[in-house]
Amino acid sequence: MPSRPEHRFFYPVDWVQLSAVIRFGRARGCCEGCGRAHGRMVYHLGDGRWWDADAARWRDGWGRRIRVAAEADILGSARRTRVVLADAHRDHGTSNNADANLAAFCQRCHMIHDRPEHRRRRWRTLFRRKALGDLFGSPYA
Repeated sequence: MPSRPEHRFFYPVDWVQLSAVIRFGRARGCCEGCGRAHGRMVYHLGDGRWWDADAARWRDGWGRRIRVAAEADILGSARRTRVVLADAHRDHGTSNNADANLAAFCQRCHMIHDRPEHRRRRWRTLFRRKALGDLFGSPYA
């Protein structure tokens, strides 16, 4: 579901069912960006590299196999995260719910995908705050 209540009405009534079909039907419970499985605890290094327990290999942020240098402190720097899949609109338009426009992404891949949109919204919010401050003669809050 959308993170803000005012955005809830941009989604169809059957969004929960549609989301489940994409995440667990088409994507089979794995991220379409990096391949992480839904609900699993994964060890990661914070820069996108993560341990794939099924293949017993390290993978990069896009799911490709990599080699990690054997460092003495690699396990001390690894963190654990539970993977949660969410649906993302590839074109950022919530009205376009075609199968080709929806993707099942983990948290990391979803944030990377939405980064340009988040930057645009942040700029617009700051611009609006400054405009209101100029209009009403108050400091920018």
